[in-house]
Amino acid sequence: MGWWSALATIILIDLVLAGDNAIVIALAARRLPPQLQRRAIVWGTVGAIVVRSLMTVGVVWLLKIPGLMLAGGLGLLWIAYKLLSDSDSGDSHEGGGATTFWGAMKTIVIADALMGVDNVLGVAGAAQGSFDLVVLGLLISVPIVVFGSAVVLRMVERWPIIIQLGAGVLAFTAAKMIVNEPWLDPVFDGSDALQVAARWGTYVTAVAGVLLLGWWTSRRRAGDPSRTESV
Repeated sequence: MGWWSALATIILIDLVLAGDNAIVIALAARRLPPQLQRRAIVWGTVGAIVVRSLMTVGVVWLLKIPGLMLAGGLGLLWIAYKLLSDSDSGDSHEGGGATTFWGAMKTIVIADALMGVDNVLGVAGAAQGSFDLVVLGLLISVPIVVFGSAVVLRMVERWPIIIQLGAGVLAFTAAKMIVNEPWLDPVFDGSDALQVAARWGTYVTAVAGVLLLGWWTSRRRAGDPSRTESV
């Protein structure tokens, strides 16, 4: 019974956390030609699983790295901002589809590596040292990420506002990683009014900061004639 309850916990973790991977893959692939979007989803998922597998193998070592969650959270904030601010940047003009595809892949793999910390720690904790459960957790996450990416991509094409919502979700995920950093437990981990305010202040600042900065950058680029001509 304990094995099955652990598996159910892992599936729940995958459902919750794989959504972030799906959002990253969909946003990174949204500007690719249609024939490359499916490729980006498949290979982006492969990259996510490979990164996650390597992290799972080294999870005990990862737990000993000081500041890992903080660094990952800050890196993910930057990814969320770039996915939002680059929506009209025209970076894809250099080198055609292949360069654009590998640019999307680079964004996907880096973001997956940053977000994978949360997923790996959650799955490893739920598995309680059972290697078969860890492997099952990785396998279960594959169809979730592939299907989720395809769904989010179609939603982005129909409702562009999803781009902002997706960036906000990634920013919130980044804020959670920062709040869960053991180094910062004295600031965030507790029920005192100041600690509660610090937690919620971090969430609000991360989400609002990414959305406002992304909007401001896009507006500035749209209003810069020289940038428009260069694209």
